[in-house]
Amino acid sequence: MAHTQPIISLKRVGFQINSKSILSDITLDIYEGDSIALVGPSGSGKSTLLKLIGSLLSPTEGRIQFKGADLSQQNPIDYRQEVSYFFQNAVLFDETVRDNLDFPAEIRQETFDEKRAIEGLEKVRLNATYLTKEIHELSGGEKQRIALVRNLMYMPRVLLLDEVTSSLDQINRDIILNYVRQLNEAQGTTLLWITHNNDDLQYFNRVLKVENGLMEEIK
Repeated sequence: MAHTQPIISLKRVGFQINSKSILSDITLDIYEGDSIALVGPSGSGKSTLLKLIGSLLSPTEGRIQFKGADLSQQNPIDYRQEVSYFFQNAVLFDETVRDNLDFPAEIRQETFDEKRAIEGLEKVRLNATYLTKEIHELSGGEKQRIALVRNLMYMPRVLLLDEVTSSLDQINRDIILNYVRQLNEAQGTTLLWITHNNDDLQYFNRVLKVENGLMEEIK
């Protein structure tokens, strides 16, 4: 596949906390439409790498570029609307599912698109009746699926997923994985997915292994 300019580029990126090196010398080009699995032992630096790419942390060495421009020079709010980070245990807030799905429109000062919300719920095998459900009524799997719909009310170009199915049962895992794969295949959404499940790897066109703060591409 002929590549043009990468959408995100890491150039000799490192990250230290209190002089302890978490990541070092990470060089990586991510292209539009890539689906990338990040693997490696717990504590190896995978989540830190994802948070650096998501602009939730800043590198202590090297630089990250988005569409050819240094990330440090870009508005983080604008960037996070294009590069969306989805947490391992997503938090829902306020009282109802509607409150959560309305939030992305609220911060953009736009009107809530109920039709889009219902379509999103249906993609993760929920339905319109969920809009009025209170957060405390939901199971863990339902909360995680609704949080994903909230992240995707405005479709990002890049979706960063930090072990988002690790605490879910097989049915919920499959619903989320299949939806995310569909976004990549049908809409070209770029994916980076941290997983400990080797069965997931067949679905990604690249696999990056992070170990002892270093990264290598193994597929």
